[in-house]
Amino acid sequence: MLLNRRSHVKPVSQHKVLNMKLASLKSGRDGRLVVVSEDLTRYTDAGRIAPTLQAALDDWAKCEPQLRALYQSLEAGAVPVERFRERECASPLPRAFQWADGSAYVNHVELVRKARGAQMPETFWTDPLMYQGGSDCFLGPREDIEMADDETFGIDMEAEVAVIVDDVPMGASPELAASKIVLIMLVNDVSLRGLIPAELAKGFGFFQSKPSSAFSPVAVTPDALGEAWDGGKLHLPMLVSLNNEPFGKADAGKDMTFDFGQIIAHAAKTRPLGAGAIIGSGTVSNKLDGGAGKPISQGGDGYSCIAEIRMIETIENGSASTPFMKFGDQVSIQMRDADGHSIFGRIDQKVTRYTGP
Repeated sequence: MLLNRRSHVKPVSQHKVLNMKLASLKSGRDGRLVVVSEDLTRYTDAGRIAPTLQAALDDWAKCEPQLRALYQSLEAGAVPVERFRERECASPLPRAFQWADGSAYVNHVELVRKARGAQMPETFWTDPLMYQGGSDCFLGPREDIEMADDETFGIDMEAEVAVIVDDVPMGASPELAASKIVLIMLVNDVSLRGLIPAELAKGFGFFQSKPSSAFSPVAVTPDALGEAWDGGKLHLPMLVSLNNEPFGKADAGKDMTFDFGQIIAHAAKTRPLGAGAIIGSGTVSNKLDGGAGKPISQGGDGYSCIAEIRMIETIENGSASTPFMKFGDQVSIQMRDADGHSIFGRIDQKVTRYTGP
């Protein structure tokens, strides 16, 4: 149902920096591209410019100015609009040619190794870790995390920032790599902690322990983040709740050892990255007074994954007491601007039992 073109419209300042928010409504394999209002209440169809976000990324130099003009018309009330509902969204890219996840917060890696009594190589502070994830089937922001009849897999969320890039040439410098970032979003990089040790012991990396990830309803251009985006880091709290209780509010810009320019350049060291490649930051993790973080209930900024609090419990008490997620548990991930408004929309997922094809 079309809304009144002028309803809920805020005047557009002549001097306002023109940002942009994009989403993909569920439709076919690759979604239907729409432009979303700044306050996430309205959208207008972008099909006349590009049918899907990947199609827009494939010809970004041409499509970007047209999409920005459409966004301006949307904010001015000059185009037909419909009500934006986050539950109707697929991932901004329902599938992608590339999904590579880094580990930019070395504090997180240090805790993992310390909890199992392993020394962390000094190179971890200078050479980013990265794995290549499954990109053929992302979850929508409100889709369940389905598990096949087994809670013993150690089901965990990982709240992260992710960027979508334009074509990045092989051997790109961090500065050039950073300039190729076209969109930013949030991600729940679901991990099955119980399966990770056996996979890593094979010496060949993650696979079964990394099921489908879920991305925020909306992807935004860097300029939509204002001063919170410095070109390589996003300086805002990552708000995580577990079963409707605050679980984490770690600042995504703090304690980030490698910025996105460095992570992207690492990924492109020996091969180019195609337009639409997604690069993740790894689990957002903060230190507290130079040491391990604390739960929100104890005055800390909490955590972006369950594994981290379990590591700290193991270090301090000899064993972990916080359980991983069970069937029926619900995780929520979002980020708000300085005025308290949601920027990317909310990832909100429940763990459910997979019943088979």
